[in-house]
Amino acid sequence: MGTKKITVSEVLELEPGCVLFDVRTPAEYEKGHIPGALNLPLFTNEERAVVGTTYKQVGSYDAFLQGLDYVGPRMRFFVEETKRKAPSGKVAVHCWRGGQRSSSMGWLLDLAGMDVQVLTGGYKAYRNYVLEQFAACTPPLIIVGGPTGSGKTDIIHALEKLGEQVIDLEGLAHHKGSAFGALGEEDQPSVEQFENNLFGVFRGLDHRRRIWLENESRPIGRVYIPDPFWEQMVKAPLLAVEVPLEARVKRLVDMYAGFSADELKDSFERIRKRLGGQHYNTAIEALDAGDFAEAARIALVYYDKAYNHHTLSKRISSNIFDIPAGNNDAEQTARHLIAFAEENDL
Repeated sequence: MGTKKITVSEVLELEPGCVLFDVRTPAEYEKGHIPGALNLPLFTNEERAVVGTTYKQVGSYDAFLQGLDYVGPRMRFFVEETKRKAPSGKVAVHCWRGGQRSSSMGWLLDLAGMDVQVLTGGYKAYRNYVLEQFAACTPPLIIVGGPTGSGKTDIIHALEKLGEQVIDLEGLAHHKGSAFGALGEEDQPSVEQFENNLFGVFRGLDHRRRIWLENESRPIGRVYIPDPFWEQMVKAPLLAVEVPLEARVKRLVDMYAGFSADELKDSFERIRKRLGGQHYNTAIEALDAGDFAEAARIALVYYDKAYNHHTLSKRISSNIFDIPAGNNDAEQTARHLIAFAEENDL
């Protein structure tokens, strides 16, 4: 039958039932992989290191033999595991650059009677494609802004329920974007995997229609919004939701009061220098007294300054629109934002 070579755009449009296998090591896969790909490593992390060392210090033939020693006893496992995970027998495979690892696995699975496709250029080609697409695709973006505690994430979710296209950056990052942002979240993906996951959502949207995103700094915890996409976000219109201070305080208390005092103190420690010693000490005292509202007010003093300096000052003022949202109801605010966008042809 023989294996078929496919491009990145083709691997992203695999027919239903066709399973994509990433044959790189577990460490390579964990650093970053194509969303939906299953890891079927030809070598373990340690074996890959040994083969690489042999290649550099002795030569390609000896490295090849070393690889055979590792892979040979597992050939049956590879076939059976692939058949178990892809019962249709339709598979696609890739390695780092579309070289020997994917070719070898493709050859084996083809011999086993499977319908095999191999990604030309491997994962490296996919990564180049992702960054190129972020730069080339410029759909109409609208940014939902507003100071900390304005309920921007809830508004994004409400917009989605109302049929709007959204990208939940904080959901993808597993982080709420502040010193307190990791509380209650899963471990963050790698920077590379965050970009891959973001692209997976981005490419699935209709780029002729507006896409809503929450206003973020470029870093969200330890991950970063890729440069080409970040540049589009900065240029996009920002609808700044205006919510009264006490409503914002209440929202923060509702979000964070369930965490332990030690966890909250650790988060305040991260902004201690920027808060200043007096404000920091007062916040810690408030936490010890169980006065979460006072602690939230102190945190907001810092975050409001940061919002005004780092967010608003970097945008064109004519592209910022203030949207009153006094009732703090996410769905009602979302409807207001949609109406504003349509009235102003955003």
